Amino acid sequence: MKGQGSFQNRDIQKRWTHGGAIQGSSKIKVNNALALLLRCGLPDKIFSLLRTTPSSLRLIRMAVNTVTQDDITANCSMPDQSTKDFIMQQTMIRAKDPRKSLDFYTRVLGMRLLRNFDFPEMKFSLFFMGYCKEEDMPKDEAERIKWTFRQPATIELTYNYGTDVDGDFKGYHNGNKDPKGFGHIGISVPDVEAACKRFEELGVNFIKKPTDGTMKNIAFITDPDGYWIEILSPNDMGTLLK
Repeated sequence: MKGQGSFQNRDIQKRWTHGGAIQGSSKIKVNNALALLLRCGLPDKIFSLLRTTPSSLRLIRMAVNTVTQDDITANCSMPDQSTKDFIMQQTMIRAKDPRKSLDFYTRVLGMRLLRNFDFPEMKFSLFFMGYCKEEDMPKDEAERIKWTFRQPATIELTYNYGTDVDGDFKGYHNGNKDPKGFGHIGISVPDVEAACKRFEELGVNFIKKPTDGTMKNIAFITDPDGYWIEILSPNDMGTLLK
């Protein structure tokens, strides 16, 4: 090494494989790996190195954030004026049995059914769920449809006919099992502890309770199809994420 922060991939790999991070097995201790990288003066060279290291160092790439603030700044554009009226309107998830899902999203989470649509020729139905006041829901059918698609952050439950009565249907992938993809939706509540106490009383399934793990005062529950739902409060997030 010519100086702190200056090293060759060959040197790093030698020290990685013989310096204790890998000891004749495929089990890698991440803490040892990061400590070794810091001893090698990694911080100012990490990004170019991690993009070129061989597959044997894959865990290093997984264990270290390679996205810099410069990357973030360079890749975030100012919104085009033509998008000023765009909104994030819906997230679609598939529901095996809409009876169970409608009950959960209305009775447990407090959403309303904004509007449902049936497409018998294509053998599926849609149920748009969201938060609103009853008096804000138009009575006129045509207006109700337009209003539904103006609401931000709705959940679109899709029911493919027959999944509720098919004994061989095992359910949908929730995104949190391999191969992972979709993660969760998030519900903001005034008081996480009070909300979760009620969920417990209702028999809701928890992935994480507010006191579990290192990130306190957030919880994860599941809906009837196993999709994860984060329960959070804006009052706590400033402390959690500072």
